[in-house]
Amino acid sequence: MTDSKNTHKPDKEKVRLMFNDIAGNYDFLNHFLSVGIDVIWRRKVRAILAKENPEKILDVATGTADLAIELTKLKPQSVTGIDIAVNMLELGKQKVAKKGLSDVITLQEGDAENLKFGNNTFNAATVGFGVRNFETLQKGLQEIYRVLKPGGTFVVLEFSKPRIFPFKQIYYLYFRYILPGMGRNISKSKVAYSYLPESVKAFAEGEAFLDELKNAGFANLKQRRLTFGISTIYTAQKP
Repeated sequence: MTDSKNTHKPDKEKVRLMFNDIAGNYDFLNHFLSVGIDVIWRRKVRAILAKENPEKILDVATGTADLAIELTKLKPQSVTGIDIAVNMLELGKQKVAKKGLSDVITLQEGDAENLKFGNNTFNAATVGFGVRNFETLQKGLQEIYRVLKPGGTFVVLEFSKPRIFPFKQIYYLYFRYILPGMGRNISKSKVAYSYLPESVKAFAEGEAFLDELKNAGFANLKQRRLTFGISTIYTAQKP
């Protein structure tokens, strides 16, 4: 079992400032540095929720709304995206409007650890590459549990660490040395793309994260590693 102790403690205000700072380059860097694979991962999240036909979906740490936009293909009644970085949300709103989805997607500033929604509000909830940035992971998970309706599905897409030789070694070199340098050159941020490998390294992935979900009250826990273990999809249900 993976050690659940997270030695890299996210600071909410630093995370907010960092993502506001890189918002203008975020989408380009995401697709470029992942060679477009992030698009395929989001489709897999949508495919999981397709079985549930959720009417109301909450997308936490929505960023520029890529996952929220993907989820509209499920024809839900509404998708609500929240994020602490307002600059990211503004770019997301522009994308949503351009795609004619403003009647389905609502984007608003919000903190995963203090959700401004009532109990049992949503049929499904998602987080794409955001749980590792929760300042207090368990508090954020408990809040998502609270706003989900009984029987609601929670899907998390998050970076993880490959375990298979030689991909593990190649990935480590890319993620630790090449990606931060390229990210810094394009985004002009000295912090953001050094933070990324540090946060992924420290995140309580795999069985440790399933334990966190269980402690928050979730059941029917599953994980599925993608693309040699670069990322993992976790699914859970509120009983």
